[in-house]
Amino acid sequence: MFLTRFRVNTARPGARRLLSSPQVLHAAVMSCFPALLPTAAPPPDGPRVLWRLDHPTRAEVVLYVVSPDRPDMTHLVEQAGWPAAATHSEPGWESRPYGPFLDRLAAGDRWTFRLTANPVHHIRRKADEPTKRTAHVTHVHQMGWLLKRQEACGFRVLEKPDGRRLLPSGTTHTGQPHHGDRYELTVHDRRALSFAKSRGPMAGAVRKAPVSLVTVTFDGRLEITDPELIRRTLRQGLGKAKAYGCGLLTLAPVGTAG
Repeated sequence: MFLTRFRVNTARPGARRLLSSPQVLHAAVMSCFPALLPTAAPPPDGPRVLWRLDHPTRAEVVLYVVSPDRPDMTHLVEQAGWPAAATHSEPGWESRPYGPFLDRLAAGDRWTFRLTANPVHHIRRKADEPTKRTAHVTHVHQMGWLLKRQEACGFRVLEKPDGRRLLPSGTTHTGQPHHGDRYELTVHDRRALSFAKSRGPMAGAVRKAPVSLVTVTFDGRLEITDPELIRRTLRQGLGKAKAYGCGLLTLAPVGTAG
């Protein structure tokens, strides 16, 4: 396993094209792995290629990739990086082995985390119609989506000390749960995405129905409860829309950015 960091040069036309569509960026990321067949589905229980875009500042964009193999991002540097500054020792991206870090994770460890996800649920508007996948749109429900999955993913989101809570028992004035007041957890960078999905590499590829999804980024602090489960989560991702930049959970020492 490898964790890779690539700084995007947002001033370049190629970068703007990549950032305009998760479908285009997904194809660019997958082309970093020549040994992978473009149409091959990832193994159900094995590691997969996950990626995420972070926006540390308005003008800065960073691409993170977790993958079973070391990527070759030469084409990304040429399209969306700083090719003139690339050297053999510093090719324009950083890749580090991920396995040693995963092996060191232990129950009780506490970390800062970041996750971009597609929080959804299934609803039925009428009794006689099938359920439909629908995005959670409020922060309360989006946080609830993550909290519902934390145990199965091998961690628990830390709770705030009572002295830092604004409302008693983590409730709102209406009596509904207020997860943001109870937990060390924030939701930000909500994005409603809609893009065309094409089939086939040729310009005349058949167009399918547009893909629409809502993504949010979670920042918070967690404690590991099951090292094996969280290793699986870090390798395989969390939630839906993994091909479109969702599901990659990353950890950092407490006190640093996710």
